[in-house]
Amino acid sequence: MGKLIRQSLIMLLLMTALTGVLYPFAVTGTAQLLFSQAANGSIIERGGQALGSELIGQPFADPKYFWSRPSATAPFTDNPAASGGSNLGPTNSTLADTVKQRIDALHAADPDNAVPVPVDLVTASASGLDPHISPAAARYQIARVARIRGMPAAKLAELVDNATEARQFGVLGEPRVNVLELNLALDGK
Repeated sequence: MGKLIRQSLIMLLLMTALTGVLYPFAVTGTAQLLFSQAANGSIIERGGQALGSELIGQPFADPKYFWSRPSATAPFTDNPAASGGSNLGPTNSTLADTVKQRIDALHAADPDNAVPVPVDLVTASASGLDPHISPAAARYQIARVARIRGMPAAKLAELVDNATEARQFGVLGEPRVNVLELNLALDGK
């Protein structure tokens, strides 16, 4: 019986060292060597200052910026520790009221815009942290940003086109615009 307990303890220590120490170090080391930017959170830096992650949505409420997709995280928006959607169904009155409030806020910020509001500007993504909006959602906001900044709409349309990312591998997903990167380009950073 003592021999069996000793063998079991040796195996426990060996497997703990292998799966709890060596394997994590190997995976972390490989990630740092091959995918350093992604392994460290895909942080966008300018002038040595971290401005945000290209993978986590940032809240923008100032009308001179392009606005992000709404966040469903709590206790504050774009909380990476609380990833998740609202889980409200399409017939839920709370969702309908929230969407109406968001549409009203968009219309209040740009009362002359008669274009239908793109759905991704008024609904949260499944993660509640999506850093992207559709090109249509970005174009919807061009008139407001141009008016407030005193910039030509054509210049902003060019910025949106330049910030639009294509489908991954040409077939996966939809074209998208990273709002943080677009706003940094807007500020000339």
